[in-house]
Amino acid sequence: MPQLRKDPITSRWVIISTERGKRPLDFPTAPTPRAVGFCPFCPGNEDKTPPEIMAYRKNGNSSDRRGWSLRVVPNKFPALQIEGDLERAGEGIYDKMHGLGAHEVIIESPNHNDVLSAMPEERVEEVLWAYRDRILDLRKDDRFQYILIFKNHGEQAGASLEHPHSQLIATPIVPKRAREEVDGAKAYFDYKDRCIFCDMIRQELQQELRIIAQNDEFVAMAPFASRFPFETWILPRRHEPFFEDAQKHDMVSCSRILKEVLGRMSQVLVNPPYNYLIHSLPLQETEVNHYHWHIEIMPTLVKVAGFEWGTGFYINPVLPEDAARYLREARL
Repeated sequence: MPQLRKDPITSRWVIISTERGKRPLDFPTAPTPRAVGFCPFCPGNEDKTPPEIMAYRKNGNSSDRRGWSLRVVPNKFPALQIEGDLERAGEGIYDKMHGLGAHEVIIESPNHNDVLSAMPEERVEEVLWAYRDRILDLRKDDRFQYILIFKNHGEQAGASLEHPHSQLIATPIVPKRAREEVDGAKAYFDYKDRCIFCDMIRQELQQELRIIAQNDEFVAMAPFASRFPFETWILPRRHEPFFEDAQKHDMVSCSRILKEVLGRMSQVLVNPPYNYLIHSLPLQETEVNHYHWHIEIMPTLVKVAGFEWGTGFYINPVLPEDAARYLREARL
């Protein structure tokens, strides 16, 4: 059973998950989408993954068989386990609990060589619907306080399998990074009686210095204090605290701008490894006026080293205004 342990100085929780050390990291991989070898996510290998939790099938085929366009399965080597209770406990000055949670893999396509930036918009939309469906299901479990959707694209970004996929982890606590963001937004709202994210969107649209792309529902921009080169945030124009409350028109517009931004990054940076994640309001929060869900996309172009680890400062060698201009001017 994994374990959650709390740092008594910073109040940061860490997951101790020794089972993760048994992951098969030696699957054949290559820097191009033509890697050859066994892939447990490809059609015909459904019995090589845990039984699927959910799948999109157009012809009503049986579970764990071919004929799917998207599958969701439990992670075979989960960071957290869904069975059991938290069993909070103390060990002297230290706090710990069972590593309770959910860890799922969203297999985005049956095609091993697909990349999200090149998939049709309706397929990208299908991926977003899968995220929403899984969050709506898991939020019924009152043991969970936070759900993070994230994608690691490329070996340098942490992907151990090349087949297009993203992941979901539900946790029994709100992670420190998410807590800091929510609390910062709440402090701004308490002071100004306005949402900081809504204010950012208004100012960025007026200045147009860091805007990368936009449509009627969403805006993509380089954050003013970008931590990483070409870091990009995608935000709904309308104030929305929870990603899972998105409606049909939201999903259509979000899939369109997500595909566009990833395509621009691929064009400018030559298919870089990247991570993206969805930050949404914690599940059990009832005050909603201060927070605004968003997608954060971070190409893996520089390494976090000693200074960053020791100080929490990030050194970004690319001016966000320049990064936005390069991406904005890319020919798709």
